[in-house]
Amino acid sequence: MSQFGAPNDFYTSGPAADASYNFDMPEFEQELNFQSFDNTQPSVPPNYDATYSNAPNQGLGGFYDPNAYTENSFGQEKSFKPGGGGGAPTGNEFEDEPPLLEELGINPNHIFQKTLAVLNPLRGTEQQILQDTDMAGPLVFCLTLGGFLLLSGKVTFSYIYGIGVMGCIFFYCLLSLMVTRAQVTFGAVASVLGYCLLPMVVLSGINILITIQGTLGLIVSGISIFWCAISASKLFATAFSMDHQQLLIAYPCAVLYGGFALITIY
Repeated sequence: MSQFGAPNDFYTSGPAADASYNFDMPEFEQELNFQSFDNTQPSVPPNYDATYSNAPNQGLGGFYDPNAYTENSFGQEKSFKPGGGGGAPTGNEFEDEPPLLEELGINPNHIFQKTLAVLNPLRGTEQQILQDTDMAGPLVFCLTLGGFLLLSGKVTFSYIYGIGVMGCIFFYCLLSLMVTRAQVTFGAVASVLGYCLLPMVVLSGINILITIQGTLGLIVSGISIFWCAISASKLFATAFSMDHQQLLIAYPCAVLYGGFALITIY
């Protein structure tokens, strides 16, 4: 590389040094060579359809195919398999699914029918409904009974659940020995005893408004115990085909609900 940077390389000397300058670029010994490319191919946009038309379908890794989804493809029913290999569930399959309450084991119609059977012991009820192991109604009645007693100044949730669990175990063992025509399940026994607790809930609600201790309290409590015993024995006789055995099962029911009446009064 040549020497540059001296004062004479950029401006002239002499009297005209202040008015004229030399703007010529210095020459370098190294030459700059630029490569040239031969652009002989025509400018044509790439065809992606031809490139990937024969590519295998690999699930979500493939390209979007607008012809794969048509109006008729969404109406076709495809079976869905958790392990893969099936299509997603269609709208028809969602329409055939049962309601959410039924999937959770809560049948509002059965709850309504059992409640009417308790309120009216003379009313007939289907055996299939009474054998249903529905625990939604009993839990609501137990919580309502405890809430009413709490409003009366009594914290008896542990007594309610303790007497209820012991009573369910006792009646399950007793009915397993007495019933010969049908199969006794613990859930059905607990469901019937829980629904028949409804008169005691009414008694606890009356106890909030007026004091039921004394003669009036004994009369109202006796009616509630008789009501619970008749309803429970009728439902047990219908659910487990206990012909001519309703009076035998009514006495243990009266003893059980008598304990709930003592909690309510005292």
